[in-house]
Amino acid sequence: MSHHSPDFIGHNEEQFMKVKQTPISQAVFVALLGASSYAMAQQAPATQQLETVTVTGIRASQEKSLSVKRNADTHIDVISAEDIGKMPDKNVADSLARIPGVTILNSPSGGSGGFDERDRVGLRGTNPSLTQTLLDRHAVANGDWFVLDQTGAGVGRSVSFSLLPSELVSRVEVHKNASASDIEGGTAGSVNIVTRKPLDFAKALTFEAGIGAVYADLAKKTDPQLSALLAWKNESKTFGVLVQAFNEKRHLRRDGVETFAHDGLLSLTPISTDNNPDVIAQNPALKGVLFPNLIGAAYFTQERERKGGVISAQIKPSKDVEMTLTGMSSKMDADNYNRNYMLSNWWALSRTPVLSGTAVDPSTNILTKASFTFATPTNIGVYDLISRKASAETNFVNLEGSWQVSSALKLSGNVGTSTGKGKTLSQDVFEGDIRATGGSYELKGSGEAPAFNFTGLTPPAGETGTPFGLDWIFGDQNVVVQDKETWAQVDAEYALDAGILKSLKFGARSAQHKRYTDGPIIGQGPNWGAPVKNSVSGLSIGLTNAQYNQAYPGNFGEGLGSGFPTNIRFPDAATLAEYAKTAAVRPIERRRVAAEYSVKEKVTAGYLQGNLEGEGWNGNVGVRLVNTKTTSLVWVPTKDTAAPGYAISPWCDGGGCYQTFRNNNYTDVLPSASIRIDVTPKVVARMALSRTITRPDYTALSASQATGSYRDITGQAVGTGTSGNPELTPIRSTNFDANIEWYFAPRAFVSMGAFHMNMGSYIIDGIKRATLRTEVTNAPTGTFVNAPFDLTTQINKKASVTGLEFAFETPIFNNFGVSANYTYADGHDASGHVLRGSVKHTANLGGFFENDQFSARVNYGYNSDNFLGRDRGTDYYQRGSAVLSASLGYKLNENFAVSLDAQNLNDPTLKYYGDFKSEPRAIYKNGRQFYLTARVKY
Repeated sequence: MSHHSPDFIGHNEEQFMKVKQTPISQAVFVALLGASSYAMAQQAPATQQLETVTVTGIRASQEKSLSVKRNADTHIDVISAEDIGKMPDKNVADSLARIPGVTILNSPSGGSGGFDERDRVGLRGTNPSLTQTLLDRHAVANGDWFVLDQTGAGVGRSVSFSLLPSELVSRVEVHKNASASDIEGGTAGSVNIVTRKPLDFAKALTFEAGIGAVYADLAKKTDPQLSALLAWKNESKTFGVLVQAFNEKRHLRRDGVETFAHDGLLSLTPISTDNNPDVIAQNPALKGVLFPNLIGAAYFTQERERKGGVISAQIKPSKDVEMTLTGMSSKMDADNYNRNYMLSNWWALSRTPVLSGTAVDPSTNILTKASFTFATPTNIGVYDLISRKASAETNFVNLEGSWQVSSALKLSGNVGTSTGKGKTLSQDVFEGDIRATGGSYELKGSGEAPAFNFTGLTPPAGETGTPFGLDWIFGDQNVVVQDKETWAQVDAEYALDAGILKSLKFGARSAQHKRYTDGPIIGQGPNWGAPVKNSVSGLSIGLTNAQYNQAYPGNFGEGLGSGFPTNIRFPDAATLAEYAKTAAVRPIERRRVAAEYSVKEKVTAGYLQGNLEGEGWNGNVGVRLVNTKTTSLVWVPTKDTAAPGYAISPWCDGGGCYQTFRNNNYTDVLPSASIRIDVTPKVVARMALSRTITRPDYTALSASQATGSYRDITGQAVGTGTSGNPELTPIRSTNFDANIEWYFAPRAFVSMGAFHMNMGSYIIDGIKRATLRTEVTNAPTGTFVNAPFDLTTQINKKASVTGLEFAFETPIFNNFGVSANYTYADGHDASGHVLRGSVKHTANLGGFFENDQFSARVNYGYNSDNFLGRDRGTDYYQRGSAVLSASLGYKLNENFAVSLDAQNLNDPTLKYYGDFKSEPRAIYKNGRQFYLTARVKY
């Protein structure tokens, strides 16, 4: 496919730089870039003769990207469809990783740990919740497949890119500063994913298909990857239809060793006289020393199948009127099975051990090494088996249109709806007790997996056919989270000839968003009556030896370290599911309101923006006015069974909760201004100042309230508890951005910039004082007082992010090229603590080769340590890591090509730590993935 562009990237670059563009012509120029057959013509004075050159492939994509970047009046980066097609970009996040200032995460919030596919996108070292993701400049509802991301805190407003395959994309725009005409919501910036349109294609009938396979070297599985596109338009180019579909399946395997909390304790617990008297009696110096609670060998497998497509119909009855109706659907089935074989140091150190071989790190006061033995077999470990039926999906329908009413006035708008859904319909769970006469562990820092083992493994007493006695069953059932947004927007632009004011842009938008759990969530947990017993032995029912019919792979944990168990048996998922259904080990009958939430949000916005232009410069200045109304559900403990929405739940104090709804209403004035200056024909400078907002996480606004026992009849003592915070205000930020770019050669540039975000109301974990009516537990039943409580929740606090950004790209000779970028971002709150999602250093280095038939590209990306938030009582970080990707392509002719793409080619190890960098929390390997694809084009 050929692409034509003016010769500002060819022979007459300097002449092109001197041609002035109006804001309207720039907007039309940007819109035209969406065509997969790219043609752009710049009208020049008769005295100027601009030559054209023809380029294809990677070089064509660079032209498109740099054209938009250079001519935009705001700070923007672009990746075109050609660029996406030349890398192993199996979702859009992989593509965005190469843009300066972009950080991609392997998991939404860290609760699930990292996987091989990038899932969330953040800008300038900030939490992905501060980056707004749009599809065709409208909202996209989100769905998550992992149960803790569906109902837990930390996911926020971010979008899962695992649902967005790159085949859908015409181009991706990254906007790093805001204008009044932009939809509010992205403190750090926004990502706009532009889908393909039927009238964009050069030919009347276009067919493209990709047929391939993916091989995961750790899972040792090969799966099909299929995609197809058919676009048609009539001869008059006034009507077109596009149909696109994809079905992509792959297997994941993740090997890991994890350390975390036990029975709701902190992940690190001090040795105390109350809990560990025998340990202190043997070695008094260990009093107060911290020890890790659980250490486990975790084997995770998953089968992902992503399928869906796009249907788009476009009509353009005249050059002045255009309308497009687009529908998209993407669903990912994500059933998974996690097995974790764990040593419980909490049990071992509290059950009369004979302790030896201890070592304490004086810098952290952590017991890094210990061995213990027992006179008789003792429960000192647990074995968790969790098989989940899970899925996630996102859909939208959008009608957009434009009308050039006159030479001066243009109207445009869109109306639509988007739905997202995350489901965990069932969790088949077994947790068994591990009995042994001894065990040991050794921590080796967060760079290597800890070692641990058991000695003298013994089945439950009297149960020769059962290797593990039943401990308990846990896991939420019927988790269905709905995410819905509807919107309507109208924009107008009126061209003027009033000095530097070239046009006025104004408009209004109304949207309603709902995020809620759809139906009661049922929790499995401790049987509050007597556990189910074996009629012969009187012991709890467990899985038999014969049911443990599989084992961890022989190479489990290679590359993570040594000294941990590897040859571990487990039942297959079908056996576990049958056991869960028939054994009746724990009834599923208890509603868990602590995981249920509901937020309704109504937004009304209007804006006025002036587009400015002078000799050698342009820009815009404007203001956006936004009103937000929210209604949040909060579950409150009560004994009043007649209270509205009352539900029995053992997770509520007193056995039940009732529903309350809290309202909030706030209005924001969001001014913005930006300017672009042609310092020389090859040097562009930019500066922008804006006010932005990002609204709070839904699970921060809506959460159950729980309090501890209160024992002061005077009501003067301060109680403790947890709660949501429906009074949270949005993250309000004043942003400054400056950048200078030197386009020193065709398809080449170097840039540097600085940015600052002054956030007056960042959202962090904290304590909120509240007065609650509570029952006094050491007084006669029914004695209530109004008392102060310190509730652990989320609060607003001042914070800031300051950083620098550098980028470089250039061809070398005619067929080679290199690119590099680096971003430094220092984010902290008013107390000096690093912000959730904060990444200080991000860098990428890439290179390519391309001729008429062969292409090759490689990219190396690095992110420094990432603060993921609080988890099990401690800070939680992912250590810095790097990813190497590569792509080889061979084009047989204009209609047929093959490519071999490699993802995670360096086989990265994902490492996590807690409050101390030497405190290991998790270490994982996901392996490499290789994609072989044949592409057909007609």
